[in-house]
Amino acid sequence: MEITPLVWGITIASILGLLAFDFFAHVRKAHEPTLREASIWSAFYIGVALLFGLVFIFFGDTAHATEYYAGYITEKALSVDNLFVFLVIISSFNVPRKYQQKVLLFGIVFALIARTAFIFLGAGLIHAWSDVFYIFGIILLLTAGQLLKKELSGEEAQEEADNFVVRAARRWLNTSDDYDGDKLTTRINGRRMLTPMLLVMVAIGGTDILFALDSIPAIYGLTQEPYIVFSATAFSLMGLRQLYFLIDGLLERLVYLSYGLAVILGFIGIKLMLHALHENNLWFINNGENVAVLEISTGLSLLVILGVLTVTVLASLVKSRVSGDAETKKPVPAELPERASEQD
Repeated sequence: MEITPLVWGITIASILGLLAFDFFAHVRKAHEPTLREASIWSAFYIGVALLFGLVFIFFGDTAHATEYYAGYITEKALSVDNLFVFLVIISSFNVPRKYQQKVLLFGIVFALIARTAFIFLGAGLIHAWSDVFYIFGIILLLTAGQLLKKELSGEEAQEEADNFVVRAARRWLNTSDDYDGDKLTTRINGRRMLTPMLLVMVAIGGTDILFALDSIPAIYGLTQEPYIVFSATAFSLMGLRQLYFLIDGLLERLVYLSYGLAVILGFIGIKLMLHALHENNLWFINNGENVAVLEISTGLSLLVILGVLTVTVLASLVKSRVSGDAETKKPVPAELPERASEQD
């Protein structure tokens, strides 16, 4: 399938149309989504994303279809992990539940803008300097190590969300103490002030930039086609707002998700390093010549990603169920009988 400017234009217009529909149909009128609403629309956006990959197969382009599905699944898993941090930020700012949709949609739009910028920056770097894959590989291996370190040390999500962007936003933006509906500014005693709603959006937006530093190298480890990178990233973000409300109560049950993501990012990091060695131009490695190494195919990558996520989710659910059963069966200490009063 040839990626023409027309294909780019149709894809971008479709994504913008979905975002506009999401805003006018659901977010413009503040409300708390029901479980049924969140389920239906989460299934809709996931269905659209899966159908999009079939377009490549329809045109006989199975290679790009495999790359798209591998990228989409990886980015979707990373997005779910990002929801943990969104949850902490939204909770720390005490955003009323019926206004959380607007914050999440802003986060999705800003994430799409930030990641699109990184996508084209990454494409430019790859075109100008093929050895940039060494850097991408190192970034992913370090990220995998940080995820493992966080889990093994028991670091809370609250600490992860308390990054310099959040601290700077709290310090430098003059905001009112209370929300004024879902407005970004309000007037108090004749003075125009920012509301906490704007503050939380700044925090979410800044965090999105940090997330993009990990996600874009990850998907470039699966495909070097900017169109596939963009479409897989965009569709992984679509429906994230509904998914937030759908799995709000399940997020804490995915206890092994970070371990699974660490394995996936580490695997892709190794794949990138092998690809960089195969295309090596650095003079201090094999005298600037290509290194004969085994490269990992995208098909195998897709199988590994699916396998790791399946084991991770199943293990998390089993762990949560066992912990829940143990808590339920935990014996309740019997009350001590009252001491009989002494009689004369």
